[in-house]
Amino acid sequence: MTELANILRRQIEVTGPITLADYMSACLLHPKYGYYTTQDALGVDGDFTTAPEISQMFGELIGLCVAQAWMDQGAPDRFALVELGPGRGTLIADILRATVQVPGFHMAAKLHLVEASDRMRTLQAAALPAHHPTWHDTVDSLPEDMPVYVIANEFFDALPIRQFQRDPKGWREVVVGLGEDGTLQRGLSDAAPIDALNSRLDDTAPGALVETCAHGTAVVDAIARRIVQNGGMALIVDYGGWHSDGDTFQAVRGHRPVDPFAEPGRADLTAHVDFEALARAALIAGCAASQFTNQGVFLERLGITPRAQSLAKGLTGDALDAHVAAHRRLTHPDEMGSLFRVLGLYPVTESPPPGLDP
Repeated sequence: MTELANILRRQIEVTGPITLADYMSACLLHPKYGYYTTQDALGVDGDFTTAPEISQMFGELIGLCVAQAWMDQGAPDRFALVELGPGRGTLIADILRATVQVPGFHMAAKLHLVEASDRMRTLQAAALPAHHPTWHDTVDSLPEDMPVYVIANEFFDALPIRQFQRDPKGWREVVVGLGEDGTLQRGLSDAAPIDALNSRLDDTAPGALVETCAHGTAVVDAIARRIVQNGGMALIVDYGGWHSDGDTFQAVRGHRPVDPFAEPGRADLTAHVDFEALARAALIAGCAASQFTNQGVFLERLGITPRAQSLAKGLTGDALDAHVAAHRRLTHPDEMGSLFRVLGLYPVTESPPPGLDP
């Protein structure tokens, strides 16, 4: 049992079962024993690999997409270039490298990174020695006096969720409590009506499970309000679907699924993103949302295949094989191409970001 498991067990003994959202928050962000505080998550030797770590092409194309959107909106002479959850800083470093020749872009860009982990901030600073980013614990402190151009790649999947199971008497919330042997395990609250889930009564039956992510919709609201006020755009790239349906809560360690309650703080905890809920939050804030698009389609529209062919000309042997495999992994429908989706947010008076349809 981990130290964090002991802390959570003592808390539950005193106050009773906790929500799944509270459990996720503790496991990922506990200041001493949380996953992002203690674990080397990314890469072959970590627990998972993100698109920027697979190939430089991903960040290059995202960067040129952002730069084109900036030019389409009149190339404002001052804007916030924002990444949510920047990992090791690989994506934003590739974006900045790809846009260095875009006239005026770097001069106008003010780099802002939303990162709660001090450990990850250190890695990001090492990846961006010449760019002097401003860090934020949450999106709430992002600038409100300039356009914001936001990139969120595999950010929303790690935000805490709550789960609710339909019951003839209403809804029962999935909670984390203690088994007879003292170990952490799932449980269910007593059934009760929940007004916020009334809209799900028409498309669920007793026993069905739905997930909500208040943190995610709050983040989108904060970003969308800034876009409405000053312009800009946001690209959300993540795995998920268009409507919460079923249990998607999962834990990964060493690139393999594991029991999410076995070793709190030592595995990555995520859930599929409900893009419908994010789009709805943007629309409520007065922002436009693009069509929900597969990552493979998005990258092909941005020109990943010609870029891959250009890079391949200088490669042979194992390096060429790895390059071809990276292109396939990012775009093929059987890999990340259809598992990952893209949603763009933008002002209602503007066109969507390149690669996306209104």
